Amino acid sequence: MLARQRQELIAQAVEQDGGIRVSELVAELGVSDMTIRRDIETLARKGIVRKVHGGATRADRSTDEPGFSAKSELNQVAKSEIARTTAGLISPGSSVAVSAGTTAYAVAEQLVGIRRLTVVTNSPRVAELLHDPDDNDRVIVLTGGVRTPSDALAGPVANEMLSTVHVDTLILGVHGIDLEAGITTPNLLEAQTNRALIKAAQQVIVVADHSKWGTVGLSTIATLDKVDTLITDADLDERAQRQISKQGVHLVIAAR
Repeated sequence: MLARQRQELIAQAVEQDGGIRVSELVAELGVSDMTIRRDIETLARKGIVRKVHGGATRADRSTDEPGFSAKSELNQVAKSEIARTTAGLISPGSSVAVSAGTTAYAVAEQLVGIRRLTVVTNSPRVAELLHDPDDNDRVIVLTGGVRTPSDALAGPVANEMLSTVHVDTLILGVHGIDLEAGITTPNLLEAQTNRALIKAAQQVIVVADHSKWGTVGLSTIATLDKVDTLITDADLDERAQRQISKQGVHLVIAAR
């Protein structure tokens, strides 16, 4: 089979299923691991697919905004590792803002056992998760706003509310991270509200698995110099790790 034919089959599989693993292509096409990786690199250079650890996914468009349920199925192990590491940095009695997004939600699941927290969030799912009517030990504040496809509350109502609060730490989930574009989202309303969350926090912790690196959404939330700490998983390549650290960001690789 010619390289062009293999690449057409790879592109079709990615478009149909959203992504495919190198190991699956090796078994299906009967060629070496290295051959498949070269094919993926060729398709990635053309912008047809996106190269990720172990395979390829659909090329991101700056306006693509998958829903919460779709995103929750992706990189679940990495998100759990990131969530446990992040929760370990939160002290009892502190105030925490938690953004919308599946990785931030995973962190919220780990916050349940931390006592005397005040949590400000623009995520109805996070608010519902942490609210316990029989426990007065935790205060939950939901911003209000317009609900977006990723299940965030955003827009002027949320922004106005956030302009009046001050929290110790923000846990911010993002759509993408890029050296030049910074942290981004495909949703303009969410970008504004996330900027308001950043302004309200003394410390900004971005939680993002390795697949977010190199993804650029429609709108920049903030440049990397506005991020204090980035918590990611061990599959982020070493070159990216060095680039992030050079920006003055405290990079934390979540424990497995």
